[in-house]
Amino acid sequence: MAFTAHPEEVARLRRAVGIHLTAWGLDDQVDTVQLCVSELVSNIVTHVGAGTPASLALSTGGGRLRVEVRDPDMRALPTLVDAEDDAEGGRGMALVAALADRWGVELYTDHKVTWCEVVTGPASTAGGTVDPSVTRAEALLNTYATLRPPAWSHEPGLGMVGRAVAVESVIDVITDFLRWLRVRGCDADEVLDRAQSRYEATLSNSRQG
Repeated sequence: MAFTAHPEEVARLRRAVGIHLTAWGLDDQVDTVQLCVSELVSNIVTHVGAGTPASLALSTGGGRLRVEVRDPDMRALPTLVDAEDDAEGGRGMALVAALADRWGVELYTDHKVTWCEVVTGPASTAGGTVDPSVTRAEALLNTYATLRPPAWSHEPGLGMVGRAVAVESVIDVITDFLRWLRVRGCDADEVLDRAQSRYEATLSNSRQG
């Protein structure tokens, strides 16, 4: 759904979301998704500018409902900030992070997409087994994204830009852990060697299986 970013557009988009989710049998998710849409659209109005051409897309699959809001400004990136109790703004993305199961931003050559997802049912595991290590890593990255701006969360199948951002997030996580090891008096090189050995062992076991 194409729209022009104005405060009065929020109500129209909320109504459209309610109609679509009800038609899809997702009545229990209407309030949550409407709030997320309100904050994502308001974020464009506040930080990109009123009158910005944008679009909203909803999709379902894999036990998740995905909300995508597209706008042409690749510089105004949504982030989580620590808003004071009496602050007038700054809570928008924090609210999205609290309501949604995960969220992130994808950058393209001429626009960006800010998205969030909520779980609607059991995710299908068809097409292969789930690697517990990968699942834990994705959960860690999604949690980390809520703690450090700009907030990016990893998603399988991202394009080149999205994958590069995910890799940078992994590097940030590893760097923070290495600093933690140093502060705690641990040998970071030894830990890295042990991690590498364990990783190679899991690869060997996978090939044998």
